[in-house]
Amino acid sequence: MTAPRLLAFAGSARPGSFNGKLLAVATRAARELGAEVTPLDLRSLALPLYDAEIEAAGLPAGALELRWLIATHDALLIASPEYNGFPTPLLINALDWVSRVPATDGAPAGLAAMAGRVAGVMSASPGPMGGLRSLGFARQFLHNTLGMLVVPEQFALVQAGKAFDEHGALIDPKQQQSVQRVVAAVVRVAGALKGR
Repeated sequence: MTAPRLLAFAGSARPGSFNGKLLAVATRAARELGAEVTPLDLRSLALPLYDAEIEAAGLPAGALELRWLIATHDALLIASPEYNGFPTPLLINALDWVSRVPATDGAPAGLAAMAGRVAGVMSASPGPMGGLRSLGFARQFLHNTLGMLVVPEQFALVQAGKAFDEHGALIDPKQQQSVQRVVAAVVRVAGALKGR
C-alpha cells in the first residue's frame, strides 16, 4: 500500500480547543501508520463568510489555497465541535468557499478536487454525547454534497474536558483505540485508492 497524504484540520477556532487536541491525537496515530500528515489551522485562511458579491469581486486567496491543499492530499481528517446539533460555521464556510473555486492554471475546480477524496470525521464535546449529532450532518454534507468518500468509522469524544492528560494524550485507552480505528480506516482506504 502506498502511504497516503492526509490533510488534518479542526472546525474550531478556539486556542486549546478539545477538537484541536483530538485532531493532534489522530495526527500522531496516522503518522505511526506511515501516513504523511499536513496540519492546517482554518483560521489562517482568513476566509470571510461566503457572499456572492465577495466571490464576484474575486475569490479569497484562502479559498484557492484550501482547494490546492485538498487537491494535493489523498484524504482529510476532520475534528469539529457541535453547534446546536450541526458542524461549525467555520468548517462549513471553508468548504463552501472551496466548492466555488473554478478550475485554474491546471488545478481542478474545488468540487472536482473534493469528489472522491477520502474523509474521516470526529468530534469532541464536554457534554455526554461528544458532538455525535453533528457527525451525521457532517457525513451527509461531505458525501452527498461534496462527493467525498467518508469512512464508516467515526468517533465522538464525550466529557472532553476530562479526557486528556497534561501532555494532550487521551487518558482512556478505549477512546484512544476508537481514534486509531477511524485513522486506520482513512489510511487504509486512501492508501488503497492511491495505489490504483
